[in-house]
Amino acid sequence: MAQVKPKVIYFGDPMCSWCYGFSPEFSDVIKDLEESVDFQFVMGGLRPYNTQKIEELADFLKEHWEDVHESSGQPFGYEILEDMEFVYDTEPACRATVTMRQLSPKSEFEFFKAIQKAFYHQNKHTNKTETYLELVEQFGVRKEDFKNAFESEEMREAVRRDFEYSSEVGVRGFPTVVLQIGDQYYLIANGYMKSGVVIERIKKQL
Repeated sequence: MAQVKPKVIYFGDPMCSWCYGFSPEFSDVIKDLEESVDFQFVMGGLRPYNTQKIEELADFLKEHWEDVHESSGQPFGYEILEDMEFVYDTEPACRATVTMRQLSPKSEFEFFKAIQKAFYHQNKHTNKTETYLELVEQFGVRKEDFKNAFESEEMREAVRRDFEYSSEVGVRGFPTVVLQIGDQYYLIANGYMKSGVVIERIKKQL
C-alpha cells in the first residue's frame, strides 16, 4: 500500500484581509513543499450570511487593512468602504472558491487569490456573479459552467460543509495552517506569518 503523503490544510476566507496579506507567503510555501506534501483548502467562513453593510464596519476594516498593507505590502483600495449598498457577506466569495475547486481543482488557490485582488485592490462587488465570471476564463473554465455551478444548491451546500468542518475542528481565526500526518495534527500557523517560518515549522514535523 502506497504511503499517504502528509497534508497541509489551509483554513481561510477570500475576504479575510490577513489571508490576503498571507497569500504571497503561502504561495511560497506551496512552491517549496509541493513535492513532499499535499495541500487542502478549507473555506472557514469569516462572516458568512452576514447582513451588515460594509460602511457600518468601515472604521474597523480600514484599520485592519492598513495593518495588513504595512505587514505584507499587499495593495488596497478603500473606496468600497464608503459603498452604502454593499453587504459584507463572505459566503459568495467562499462559494466561488469551492465552485472552482469542483470545476478545476488545481486552480483553487490561484482563483482564491484572484478574488482577493478583485475585492481588496480593485474593489469589485463579491456579491455579484459577474465579478467571478470576469475571472474564470483565465483558469480554463467556461463562464456558463461556472455560473450554473456557482448558483446551484449543490455549491451552497458544499460551502456550508467547509464552514462546518472549520468550526468542528476548532479553527477560530484565519489564516490557519495545520499539518496532518496520519492521524496526527500539528498547528503550524494561526494568523499572518512569513513563509520561511511556516516552511521551517512544517519541515520540523516531517
